[in-house]
Amino acid sequence: MTDRSDADSDGPDGGDGSTVVGGVLLAAGRGTRFEGGNKLLADVDGSPIVRRAARTLCQSSVHEVVAVVGHEAARVTEALDGLDLSVRHNDSYAAGQSTSVRTGIDAARDADWDAVLFALGDMPFVRPSTVDALRTAYASGEGTIVAPAYEGQRGNPVLFGRQHYDGLSDVSGDRGGRHLIETRDDAVLVDVDDSGVRSDVDSRADLESDAG
Repeated sequence: MTDRSDADSDGPDGGDGSTVVGGVLLAAGRGTRFEGGNKLLADVDGSPIVRRAARTLCQSSVHEVVAVVGHEAARVTEALDGLDLSVRHNDSYAAGQSTSVRTGIDAARDADWDAVLFALGDMPFVRPSTVDALRTAYASGEGTIVAPAYEGQRGNPVLFGRQHYDGLSDVSGDRGGRHLIETRDDAVLVDVDDSGVRSDVDSRADLESDAG
């Protein structure tokens, strides 16, 4: 694994020497509603969905990228080859997204990140500039939980400050960090002109819609 993006792309180095924000790509799920195999490996414009989602993080200003894999881990990891990221295995992925969130929090603690941004492996249309906008909002003190909003609707990815690591480690099932986003007064939304924050892939039909 060589650089922060594909060999023909030049992403920013992301280091401003102050607030350290890492990116975690949640790519361990089974995607049982998707017809005909692992949805993370389905092709979008010549690249697997999971690779496109990872590339968004690699081309953004986050300091490091960690992909959490589980279902068909070897195939998903192969799809990420050539991107500058590390891989962590979640052997408990069948118990829900919360197990991958906990794996990501372990990575954040090990790396001593000030904040972690969780992105979903089945959301291939998010722009790197959206990730940068969330990081900027957090660094400027707008909130300790920062999520994007497109046309008034909250989307993904979501950034959490270090003070929420314990709370994220305690979640269960498939809720991930949703409860914290919905109940904390210090959670803020950042308006973005990026429909990709609302465009996940659950079925083949989702791939036919223009999310760009």
